[in-house]
Amino acid sequence: MQRIRTADARNYIGQQVTLAGWMHSWRDLGKFGFLVLRDGSGTFQVVLDDESEMQKLRDLQYESVLEVNGTIQAEPRAATGAEMHQARVQVLSPVSEPLPFEINKKALKPGLDVFLNHAPLGLRHLQKRALFRIYAQIMAGFRQYLTDQRFVEIQTPKIVGSATESGANVFCIDYFGRPAYLAQSPQFYKQIMVGVFERVFEVGPVFRAEKHSTGRHTNEYVSLDAEMGFIQDHRDVMAVLTGVVRHMFESIKTSCAAEVEICNIDVPSVGVEIPALRLRQAQDLIFTRYGEDCRGEPDLAPQHEAWLCEYAHAELGSELLFVTHYPTSKRPFYTMPDDEDPSLTKGFDLLFRGCEIVTGGQRIHRYEQLLNNALQAGISPQDIDGYLQAFKYGMPPHGGFAIGLERLLMQLAGLGNLREATLFPRDMERVIP
Repeated sequence: MQRIRTADARNYIGQQVTLAGWMHSWRDLGKFGFLVLRDGSGTFQVVLDDESEMQKLRDLQYESVLEVNGTIQAEPRAATGAEMHQARVQVLSPVSEPLPFEINKKALKPGLDVFLNHAPLGLRHLQKRALFRIYAQIMAGFRQYLTDQRFVEIQTPKIVGSATESGANVFCIDYFGRPAYLAQSPQFYKQIMVGVFERVFEVGPVFRAEKHSTGRHTNEYVSLDAEMGFIQDHRDVMAVLTGVVRHMFESIKTSCAAEVEICNIDVPSVGVEIPALRLRQAQDLIFTRYGEDCRGEPDLAPQHEAWLCEYAHAELGSELLFVTHYPTSKRPFYTMPDDEDPSLTKGFDLLFRGCEIVTGGQRIHRYEQLLNNALQAGISPQDIDGYLQAFKYGMPPHGGFAIGLERLLMQLAGLGNLREATLFPRDMERVIP
């Protein structure tokens, strides 16, 4: 008999079906018992009243893999409004060793390190599973919106020959006897591909060899990148990013309603425009509203981002806020300078619930200007020859952005540490599992 999923079982009232999954919980009441079976779609209750079938479960630990065959009956008291009766059990994969911690409770109790050490088990917890379904939907919403806007998805190399893409540290590897590096971002390649498709995006890992130990950084994360040509300035990029974020959030609400409820997530609505402040305006606001003088600093500290988001939520009715016009000294050499003040750039960050989740801006598209900026930054043209080649043969005004997927999920779900929003985090201390 063909197996059905637990989420569909209540549609088979009065029919004999086969379910398969993990032994989520088992209550043995002597003459009968209640088995909760979990599969990739949900959980379902199975009632056992045959001694020989119940005996099959009595020596098993939770998470044993079972197949059960029986008849679906309506039961208003069951969580799904139905349950299985006349069940016959087949043990597909028994577990005899006690679990390191319980995963069938509403909340997980182990500390973060203990959980991560046993992530292959811990990720099965219903709340963790729901969280990473939302993670998947963020990617799906990102892809769908940009594809509908005639962007083309690309995949760029993660092994690169140059370490001069940005100021971040890089991981050096031995590439057949010569040095190469793990890519810090797809930045150069997505700009090159603007010359091919005009509008491109990528979902992929990036690597930063930064020796940090904070709750908002890891050394490998997933970046949602986009780049678009024939723009007027950075505001066109911000408008597309606004549409992307709005669509991702709406798709979470519609496609992951159950998961949002399990994780107790408040998914915000995004207006037609996200409010924006120039960096200097933001720093003036921090000084006047919160009494801290950060004016003249090239960037915002985490506390400053938190204050700005607090202000935007209270005064502007938005949980998101753009900060624009960062100093040229703080942005990569390919960022377009501001027309009126070349010491500033047409670059921006997007803040969400107290944390920067997106960096973007307009790029330099003229070859000579880009070459001069590279030289001033101490970058050898020979090291980025393939990148410069695209500009030598004509590039339109363009710009783009990069969303840190795990950081977005962390802020959305109100988590305290980026590792909680990462399936298998990589940091200074962790390379397993």
